Amino acid sequence: MRSFCEQSRPDIKLISPSLPSFPQEAAQMLAEIVESHMDEFNIGMVGSSLGGYLAIWLNSLYGLKAVVVNPAIKPYELLVDYLGPQKNPYSGHHYILEPHHIDELKALDTAVLKAPEDFWLLQQTGDEILNYRQAVQYFVNAKQNVEQGGDHSFVDFERYPPEIIDFLQL
Repeated sequence: MRSFCEQSRPDIKLISPSLPSFPQEAAQMLAEIVESHMDEFNIGMVGSSLGGYLAIWLNSLYGLKAVVVNPAIKPYELLVDYLGPQKNPYSGHHYILEPHHIDELKALDTAVLKAPEDFWLLQQTGDEILNYRQAVQYFVNAKQNVEQGGDHSFVDFERYPPEIIDFLQL
C-alpha cells in the first residue's frame, strides 16, 4: 500500500503506526491519530487482522470508511489461549498478555456494524490463524471479496491498492 501511494498517489498521507502491544493503548493511539488529522484530511482505514478489529471500532466512533483484510472479529476468544509472555513479531518487543488485556479487547467490540456500506472485506479462505467464516458472516451486508486459498497475510494484496483508494474515496 505504501509503495503504491508513494509512486502513484503521493498526495495521500499514509500513516502506518507501530502500535503498542496492549489493546487499550493501541486504541487510544489510533483515536489520537484520527482526531489530530480529521479536520485536515479525508481519512480512510486499511486494517489487517487485529488492525481490522480496531478499524471496526474506529468506524463506530468516527464513521470512517475501512477496508478490512482477513480481520479478527472476536480476537478476545483467540488470544485467551496466548496469556503469558509474548514477543511482538514485528517490533521484537517482549510483553506479558494478561486477563485484563482480554477485557480491554472485549471493551472495543462492536457487536453490529452501524454502517456496513463503510466497509469492504478482503478475505482469504486459507487464513490459518482466523476462521474466515466469522468475517464473512459479520460483514454480510458489506462489500466483500472472498478468495479461495491464500493465507493470513493475504496473498497478492498488491493487486488491490487502486481499488482500495477508490473505495475509501481518497
